[in-house]
Amino acid sequence: MIHVMRIVMQPARRSEKDVDQHYQDTIIKPVVFDDHADILDASTIDELKQLFPGGEAQMWGVVPGKKNVNVSRINKMRPGSWVFFTGDKRAYFGGTIALMWRNKELATRLWGTDHAGSTWEYMYALSGTRGFDIAIEEIRTLLGWNPNRNIMGISVLSEEESETLETLLTLDASTAALEPVDTAEEEAAVAAFDGDLERTVQRAQRGEQAALKRRLLQGSTGQCALCGRSLPGSFLIAAHIKKRAMCSDDEKRDLANIAMLACTLGCDAVYEHGYVAVTPEGSVQVSRLAAEIPEVEAYIQEKLAGRIVSWWTPTREPYYLWHRTHTFKSAPPL
Repeated sequence: MIHVMRIVMQPARRSEKDVDQHYQDTIIKPVVFDDHADILDASTIDELKQLFPGGEAQMWGVVPGKKNVNVSRINKMRPGSWVFFTGDKRAYFGGTIALMWRNKELATRLWGTDHAGSTWEYMYALSGTRGFDIAIEEIRTLLGWNPNRNIMGISVLSEEESETLETLLTLDASTAALEPVDTAEEEAAVAAFDGDLERTVQRAQRGEQAALKRRLLQGSTGQCALCGRSLPGSFLIAAHIKKRAMCSDDEKRDLANIAMLACTLGCDAVYEHGYVAVTPEGSVQVSRLAAEIPEVEAYIQEKLAGRIVSWWTPTREPYYLWHRTHTFKSAPPL
């Protein structure tokens, strides 16, 4: 069976003094493995060092809960799962679980115990972490939840809910935590699938894209909004500044502001996957995570770093702001 990347909602209200201290101690300041070699078993240290050659990683943990209520949920988590940290009505931080293990002694050393004497012994290390600023209300709407539903304890979203958030928010799993692919299993699943292998593109959407490109491309050639290169129209697309699936009908019809020309030679991809953004001043902002993929970093440094995007205007800023808070791979909040 092929698994969808499951998404975990991890409540962690930083307005609570203890939670914020834990966040400062093991997220802002990653844990150095060798500092705890006396209580980390050799196999765990070996796995951690393979995943994190720098010898340190951001860590978090989960308490078993009263009558082990959290254990069944923890068992649904696995390396490759995406974690959203939530609190004070916002999702503010996230990353991919690279490794999971249980160590009560280490958890107590790092975080102490709660009022009930429990500690966060079901531990995990995170890779590819980034900051967010997404209202929980927006997540409720995306997933069709009850307007009054809150994230009270750790929870693992259904595959359908996970796929929705993964797609709409462009959640790329960190390469340090990807599960091995069973090729034979994937091929068997494709062979057994009896639905349509191709999805029909909606005529209205095709018309919308054509209208956007005609508006943006005033001739046979045009200029990429990000890198500034003049290219034939066949190498340029009408790229939505704010992800189209997240736009309201009015925003989709805001043809003058919702999209920009982006080249298919690299700019559309690095923007779509959040490795670059456009600041409120109109300059290109580069994600620190670009350095994890040398080819991506090289492209950005050569074509985009330091550029001013003339496409930016005050009327387009709300769309660029959405991209910065939802898609851009920003640094974790301090």
